[in-house]
Amino acid sequence: MIQLIRQPGLQIGMPRPYGDVHAQLTVLVMTAMTGTPETWLLETHDSFASIEALDLAMTPAVQNQLEAMDGQSRFQLEVTAAPKTLIGVYRPTFSYLPADAVKLLPRAHYYFASIYQVRLGTEPEFLEAVRRRRAAYNVVHLDKPELAYQVVSGAPVGTFVFFTPLPSLKTIDEALSRSPETPVKGVSEGEISREHFLLRVEPRQSYVSDEFAETDMEFWRGIAKKE
Repeated sequence: MIQLIRQPGLQIGMPRPYGDVHAQLTVLVMTAMTGTPETWLLETHDSFASIEALDLAMTPAVQNQLEAMDGQSRFQLEVTAAPKTLIGVYRPTFSYLPADAVKLLPRAHYYFASIYQVRLGTEPEFLEAVRRRRAAYNVVHLDKPELAYQVVSGAPVGTFVFFTPLPSLKTIDEALSRSPETPVKGVSEGEISREHFLLRVEPRQSYVSDEFAETDMEFWRGIAKKE
């Protein structure tokens, strides 16, 4: 599962004190490179119980942060636009090469995110279109693994979010050169909207374990690789 928090602007109003509560999860902080300026917090959870545990632990920690702020800082926080939060459940049948995508997560410096909204009752047609797209990718051996999530709270019914981890933006050039020229059709009647975002990972603001970071310690921790 994921809990995605989208904060307007490229700076978070008040950082969530994951370290103070010793949270046992991975949190990627990303800033939008395209579209409206936003900061995304992507929390990974294994259940709703995990989300509840984090919420209970965070409440007093956030209150302590607020009490420690001076008047000016609290005023600036109050006038900051409220974030939008959604919860998504992992959908392996909608994902493409998910095992490869998971392996890429510690090495990803960027993400390509897509948000689709389809009409109620057209989910089977959407899944079939995704399957045809995957088949087209397989024909050209496209290296574009992605993880798919179905939103269960915080957005209209029929909302799906896809994340493609990218070690570098060069990956997009390679994908474009190998992508099928004919777009996959099949959900035009049921599809309400689609949005695409290019996101930059902010390693200093993210909250990841040493095990997660060890693949690229220079990026995550600022520790240069020994020769």
